Amino acid sequence: MTTTHEQPLREREPTAHPDAGLLSPVRAGTPVEAAVGDAAWLQAMLDAEAALARAQARCGTVPASAAAAITAAARAERLDVRQVALAARETANPVVPLIAALTAAVARDAPHAVEYVHWGSTSQDIFDTGAMLVAARALRLITADLRTVAGTLAPLAAEHRDTVMAGRTLALHAVPTTFGLKAAGWRQLVLDAVERLERVLGEGLPVSLGGAAGTLAGYAQYTGADTAPAGLLDTLLPAFAAETQLAVPALPWHALRTPVADLGAALACTTGALGKIAADVLVLARTEIGEVAEPAVEGRGVSSAMPHKRNPVLATLIRSAALQVPALATVLAQCLPAEDERSAGGWHAEWQPLRECLRLTGGAAHTAVELVRGLTVRPQRMRANLAATGGQLVSERLAAALAPHLGRVAARQLLAAASLRAAEMSRPLAEILAEHPDVQRHFTPRALARLLDPADYTGAAAALVDRALRTPK
Repeated sequence: MTTTHEQPLREREPTAHPDAGLLSPVRAGTPVEAAVGDAAWLQAMLDAEAALARAQARCGTVPASAAAAITAAARAERLDVRQVALAARETANPVVPLIAALTAAVARDAPHAVEYVHWGSTSQDIFDTGAMLVAARALRLITADLRTVAGTLAPLAAEHRDTVMAGRTLALHAVPTTFGLKAAGWRQLVLDAVERLERVLGEGLPVSLGGAAGTLAGYAQYTGADTAPAGLLDTLLPAFAAETQLAVPALPWHALRTPVADLGAALACTTGALGKIAADVLVLARTEIGEVAEPAVEGRGVSSAMPHKRNPVLATLIRSAALQVPALATVLAQCLPAEDERSAGGWHAEWQPLRECLRLTGGAAHTAVELVRGLTVRPQRMRANLAATGGQLVSERLAAALAPHLGRVAARQLLAAASLRAAEMSRPLAEILAEHPDVQRHFTPRALARLLDPADYTGAAAALVDRALRTPK
């Protein structure tokens, strides 16, 4: 029994709200969020319906006035997206209730056009074409941001072409490198991602036109008894592709899910590229390293408990996306072995992971623009950190220099023992080596100091930066 202090259970149930990004701040408020939201997806499916009607009008099988009426009615703001979503529970996809709502809208505006809504089509053709439209719109936003990132990293790499820093392998100092080479590497990864995405955007986002089981029989039937189904391949298919500005597929792809899997793979590579930048920034921004810092914005990165902290939130957000998208892309790849001519559950399992891949990648790319534009590089900290191991950073060079005199194995053993002793005694490696008779016989203190200078042992780093920046992209 309900008391005066209790609400009935139904009243206490939370109201359903759109996904506002509360648990996904990397994409909250970014342009891609709107481009792949429910309203955008609904509009893309409506755009597919309208494009199909216009393509059929081009082929003379739908009156031009009907195609115009369908196009005019195909506006997402005229439909209740929540009602479409709820009705989709009864049909396992949102296209069926969408068609009912679009048909009702056309009936109100132009009754003569009602019979031509969804003319000979099937749900998967509309949904998959809509998905490709959503992807195309999102990829244009993503690639624009990636090009901005790459364009910002180029002068950063040039500026720090000769800025020496410790190269780190397996978390420890290895040999010297330059920050310019690191930034050039970041840029190369981003350019590789752009190339992948633009290849997908140009060739890998096809319209879906197959009919109930991929034979186009329904389209042919509605076209007219005198039209051979094969003729649709040269008429309706290219007309539909032209109306949507999507690619023409080799075959209907209801159960041939390469376009979605390829898209997911390209997005995973993209977030991986951005995640590499983020991971490096997170390491280099550590208090004890302090070689870079994120752009300072008042109120950003504050801790709820520690007033002194300014957390690297941009890199954190980017890395969060980089860790999620490959896993989501795996779901898309797992849907490749689809059964029969249309999958029960496999096709449906793609939708949410695909959207998440798009909006997480878009959020990461947009965040990366701000990160690299405002990144503070601290060469003085890099120089200070070079000395952290007392010269051991260039032990590889000393071993190579001693090898002609002592033999390669003996030289390495000498350097290993000297490095261990230097670490145990907290003394510079140069001092330990200067006391060793084998080193004294072959190198003066001045020559030894030159060999131990990290700035003189960056290999081809500068030339590699120059070559990378000459690469036309």
